[in-house]
Amino acid sequence: MGAFLLRRCGQSIILLFLVSIIGFAALNLAPGGPLSQYALTPGMTQEAMQRIATQMGLNRPLPVQYFDWLSHLLRGDWGRSYRDGQPVLSIIFSHLPATLLLMCTSMVFSIAIGVWIGIQSAIKRDSPFDRFATMGAMVALSIPTFWFGLVAIYFFALKLQWLPAGNMYTVGDGSLLDVLRHLVLPVLVLTFVDVAIWSRYMRTATLEVINQDFIKTARAKGVPPRRVLLKHVVGNALLPMITLAGMQLPTILGGALVAETVFTWPGMGRLFLDSLGYSDYPVVMGLLMCSAILVLIGNLLADVITALVDPRIRPA
Repeated sequence: MGAFLLRRCGQSIILLFLVSIIGFAALNLAPGGPLSQYALTPGMTQEAMQRIATQMGLNRPLPVQYFDWLSHLLRGDWGRSYRDGQPVLSIIFSHLPATLLLMCTSMVFSIAIGVWIGIQSAIKRDSPFDRFATMGAMVALSIPTFWFGLVAIYFFALKLQWLPAGNMYTVGDGSLLDVLRHLVLPVLVLTFVDVAIWSRYMRTATLEVINQDFIKTARAKGVPPRRVLLKHVVGNALLPMITLAGMQLPTILGGALVAETVFTWPGMGRLFLDSLGYSDYPVVMGLLMCSAILVLIGNLLADVITALVDPRIRPA
């Protein structure tokens, strides 16, 4: 196991290095750039633009800019925002709690509901419940998240006026109940889509386990059906879900992108879009590296947990 972890850590470092190169090059070679914000200022001259570029270090060759950024990153300095000069890490950490609250809440509901629906669909295969669950999953996966979010705002916030339309809390309030009321709609939208994914995966995994010989043997020995389901079927069907859960970790940034924009939720997804529109490349690169780190950590944790739970795939 130790050699496996060392090998995976080495691979992760190489992948992070490649991601940083591709991301840095793609941002800096794209049209526009940080100086485009200053070009719109009335009375801005070419000499002033050159002076700003020198102060920001943008007149240097791209490889020099990259290795300068990388050297600071390795020392724990993720740079400063072009917009307000604040440290990138402090900006990310200030938006992280809102995203964690939104994504973790929706993930808990998605896993709980999706796994239950998947198991019920598998043990009641081709029943009306299974057909309804399959049709509902297809509808959920076909509807764009932003459209469902807008529909939810229209009915629950504008027509019925049961819930607030957006933001994380009401200005001047900020109580726990107020935050929970603002949390309902974005969690509802994200859960609606994620439940479809989890239920489909769980249904497939459960059907594969049900048809295994050891399940038939347990039934032939007279093991109670409830024990067969909970101990043998569900226990083995959940193993692939561990890998899926690890892959879901990067959605802390990506999955929140649309929901946070629609509901003006002050999280990392909205920060990414705002920073990209402002050409705030240090913040964008910081978020990109955070997302890449989450991908690698999620995959590593999924592999380790699966190996600990299932000795059959444990590395030598």
